[in-house]
Amino acid sequence: MSDDTIRLVTIGRIIRRRRRLLIILTVVGALVGYGTSFLFPPRYTTSASVLLPGAWEERELLTQAEIATSSVVLDRAAATLGWPGVGGSGLREQVSATATDGNIIKVSGTADTPKRAQQLADQVARQFVTFAARIAGDDTDPEAAAQPEALRQMVVRTSRRITELADAAGSGQTVESVQTRTELAKLRTALQEAINKLDEADPAAGQANLVVMGPAARPAGEAPPTRMQLIVAGALLFFVLAVVGHLAAARMSRRLRTEPEIAAALGSELLGTVDVPGERPAHRPEGSGPRARFRRLLGVDIRWDVPTPRASGDEAGRRIRYRRVCARLRDRLPEPRRLLLVVPDGDETARRAAEQLVAEAESDPLFRTAGVSVSRPMVPDRDHELGALVVLSAGSWTAGELAGIAEACADAGHEVVGIVLAGPVRVRATRSAGRPRETATPVFAVDDATGGSG
Repeated sequence: MSDDTIRLVTIGRIIRRRRRLLIILTVVGALVGYGTSFLFPPRYTTSASVLLPGAWEERELLTQAEIATSSVVLDRAAATLGWPGVGGSGLREQVSATATDGNIIKVSGTADTPKRAQQLADQVARQFVTFAARIAGDDTDPEAAAQPEALRQMVVRTSRRITELADAAGSGQTVESVQTRTELAKLRTALQEAINKLDEADPAAGQANLVVMGPAARPAGEAPPTRMQLIVAGALLFFVLAVVGHLAAARMSRRLRTEPEIAAALGSELLGTVDVPGERPAHRPEGSGPRARFRRLLGVDIRWDVPTPRASGDEAGRRIRYRRVCARLRDRLPEPRRLLLVVPDGDETARRAAEQLVAEAESDPLFRTAGVSVSRPMVPDRDHELGALVVLSAGSWTAGELAGIAEACADAGHEVVGIVLAGPVRVRATRSAGRPRETATPVFAVDDATGGSG
């Protein structure tokens, strides 16, 4: 692959040509997700709401939420629940509290069963309300709570006594009586202000008690991640990793795809490109060993990164390309024109192109075909050939492999006189008009990769 932006057609090609491997990896990912679900037992979550009447600032609500999950509240909840082996510290990961709109603290509890989750949320909410009331002074001792009330009663009795003294002072006809009534009225006003200040100082007077807004609902389903979510996540993760792995491998591939790169690796020039009819994107190698059968089972025995063959013209147009290659060779080589036709092993497209090139040449030039293994290249020794013509397909071989073929040709005494690139094309359904020319089946020698002349 080039460094161009990855297109959706590339992803589609991976899915289409590697669908068997992707399906297998997706199933494996689903099984891994299923196995992972046993490491995460089912969890159930529910919430109980606590109302905070009155006016509360946002920071005060956050403080109350912190109090709801404090160690004191959780220790009391754990002691009340009495679950074996579960203390306040064990509940810390199972309880959370958040402040929501409307002065409501939502206390959430998580447990392994719906019933335990409901009990946990309800108990923590109740202990939170009790502890918050104690902090606010609602749960003080009786003697301390009775002192403000006794003071109020004393103030009320004093106010009544002032009223009686004012009535006894007369109607205010004398200066002394008027002054007495005025002083008594001021004293009554001061007592009333004292009562009001006493009410304002009462911690329970500013804000009402916290209220639990009903029991928590029993959860009907598991809390995420559920087993199904883990299965789907595992399947999706393996599928994405497989696609990304294909893209990364293609980006890191060192196979040569452009004509200048191939020509530079072989140390020769390109004589032309030819078309080979066929729908298959790449040759499916033969083999009956365990490895070959395993590759066929996974569907990785064919190349996926080869572009979809382009549409081809008629047969006459394809044959013209072969004839032009032969014409260029005639112009370059003196008579008798004999060449070694080198084809890399495993390159089915190049092999079919070589067969067609021999048929179109009609013994001028005369070709001797040799298949060469790219892993251990060996070319037959020179007999009467004037050089070697390499036929191969683009995007199949690395620079090192092509350099090895060029070195093998040089060791055998052959000069690489040219390169022919073969590419697969799609044949149109309609056949070209006219009857194709009948040619005899060409007979050409195929030498072993061990050397020798034929």
